Amino acid sequence: MKNKLIYLLSFMTVVFIMSFTASASQPEPAAPAKFSDVSAGSWYEEVVYDMTAAGLLKGYPDGSFRPDSKISAAEFVTIVARCAGAEPAYSSSDHWAAGQLAAALNSGWYDWDEIPPTGEKHELPITRQLAVKVLMKALLPGEKGEYSQQAPKIRDLPDLDGRYYDSVFAAYAAGISEGDEKGCFNPKSGLTRAEACALISRAGKKSDLSPGTDEPYIPANPVKPIQGGVSENGWLRVEGTSLLNEKGEPAVLRGMSSHGIQWYPQFTSEKAIKNTADYGANLFRIAMYTAEGGYLSSPDAVYNQTVKAVDAALANDMYVIVDWHILSDGNPLSHGAEAEKFFDKISERYSDEPAVMYEICNEPNGNVSWDKDIKPYAERIIKTIRKRSPDSIILVGSGTWSQDIHQAAANPLNTKNIMYTCHFYAGTHGQWLRDRIDGVLKAGLPVFVTEWGTSTADGSGGVFTAESEQWLKFMNDRGISWANRSLCDKNETSAALKPGASPYSIWTEDNLTASGRLVFSHFND
Repeated sequence: MKNKLIYLLSFMTVVFIMSFTASASQPEPAAPAKFSDVSAGSWYEEVVYDMTAAGLLKGYPDGSFRPDSKISAAEFVTIVARCAGAEPAYSSSDHWAAGQLAAALNSGWYDWDEIPPTGEKHELPITRQLAVKVLMKALLPGEKGEYSQQAPKIRDLPDLDGRYYDSVFAAYAAGISEGDEKGCFNPKSGLTRAEACALISRAGKKSDLSPGTDEPYIPANPVKPIQGGVSENGWLRVEGTSLLNEKGEPAVLRGMSSHGIQWYPQFTSEKAIKNTADYGANLFRIAMYTAEGGYLSSPDAVYNQTVKAVDAALANDMYVIVDWHILSDGNPLSHGAEAEKFFDKISERYSDEPAVMYEICNEPNGNVSWDKDIKPYAERIIKTIRKRSPDSIILVGSGTWSQDIHQAAANPLNTKNIMYTCHFYAGTHGQWLRDRIDGVLKAGLPVFVTEWGTSTADGSGGVFTAESEQWLKFMNDRGISWANRSLCDKNETSAALKPGASPYSIWTEDNLTASGRLVFSHFND
């Protein structure tokens, strides 16, 4: 956190809760001695008047506190962002809280679907489960709670969405949150202003107020990795956190990911892939969507297109990732049988091919967890692939669009030649995710960034040049391999090619977008 004086800030920012309905340009009246609607003996009386006595709580112009009014998502997230010392981030929205909401989103405190940046949920009451998630991720990210110990305390546990288990159990274990008189958490009800003050106060008191001392992860005795293609590196293997070639030298792969091949198959042509290789790329990732009109809709046609793309990459001496690109079908177990059939078939075809790697679940998301859903799926699919291809690199994603990589580190897979994927977009994901990757590396797990973009996570905004360069340096310093999204001419920031660029002709700098020029210039770092 940029500011460790969280307890003080948590009180100071409560001013915002109470004063938001007044115009920002109007001066606040002096704090009243008593609030007209804070009853003597109420459960929140002490914390409210402690804040008032400290001169940190002003309330509304009419002298009220409005303890039972629901707090909006924008208000709550803004308060917590200020408590954590988060600076407002870029946003294309003109909403009053857009900068702080963007900062919170970039920090991974909530996901796009929970509070969409398009604004439709900004002024709606924040649910209790989401508020606790935001609070714990922002102020107490290191706290944990065991399912076996915390779940019995929550009588209405079936109402709690799985994506909030970790945060809510941690909040219960840390004494930040507790149930009502019936032992219910009421996860989907709104949070009152009084409750918001109490939660923030408790979290602030428990937060670490001392300056951080953790040093960034830097590999011991770093050696400049070999780049090169398949003919130079041969079969790859994983040792510790490193990707090694068949000579035992550190290897790094850098290249491009396709967009969905059901939409842009032409940019997986041999010429398009050769153009990328000619700029220095030694990796190509084939985003074979499962849903959205992909493999599940037309398995034979999409399989055949995938094979053509693999063969085109092999013809250009490139390593190639076959990506089972789950997205809207967020739980990989939803189509586990189809995945088994696909990976059995394609791993048999390329069983003796050192260049082919398998990414078995692109971006698990929604109500999924590593322990309950993703790891069991991974063990199932890894077993299938290993029957055909015992030595290939297998890439495994994690929850929250392959950003919950720390959950995999807490309960890793017990097999060889596995790497854990992490995805980021430079305009959305920042230092918190780099810190998370460092934590995973310190734990001894190898990381492969199989998808990243120069834009925000929806493909727009930017190009975020400074943030992209920061990420590129971070990956290069740690020898992390990567694939940038995406090699296509879609009219969006993250596309590498300008609209109308031909997949069958040589590309010049004029054919590349600003994103494409930035990314292509780093293939040979």
